[in-house]
Amino acid sequence: MRIAIFIAPKDFKDETVALIKTFFDRWGVQYSITSYSNKECVGYHGAVYRPDVNTAKLITADYDGIILVDGHGMEDYKLFEYRPLLDLLLQFNEKKKIIGAISNSIRVVARANIIRDKKISIPNEEELKRTVLLFHGIPTENPIEISGNIITVKDPSGLESTLQEMLKHLDVM
Repeated sequence: MRIAIFIAPKDFKDETVALIKTFFDRWGVQYSITSYSNKECVGYHGAVYRPDVNTAKLITADYDGIILVDGHGMEDYKLFEYRPLLDLLLQFNEKKKIIGAISNSIRVVARANIIRDKKISIPNEEELKRTVLLFHGIPTENPIEISGNIITVKDPSGLESTLQEMLKHLDVM
């Protein structure tokens, strides 16, 4: 089992990455930190991660899924408009691999146009709700939604149970 953890080059949520890493370490899930930067990425609270692999060189066949970490960097870098990332999500989706999105990173998954008729958990944000509707997703207020291979999390407070559901879905637990 190997998962790519995508972070923005700056202002990702450090606590989200820390929780994911801790959880994956506990269950023996291999992971790689990935970003479009080759330099150290700095989180909102100052955590520093050097990506294991540049996202442009990520090979979907080497991974069972990808998780997009939330944070201001998603908006600041307009990653929801970054075609190489959207294309990468299309590749993961075509192979029915897990695609996880947390809070504001859900916009990236929606913009990849892979959410048609899928339930999508969204934060209380009107613009994100409109984006989900525009791409024919079904917005819900549930903290977690697993709809096919797409897993969305309304906010990071429910992340641990989401990770457990994801690992059950992949038959790791």
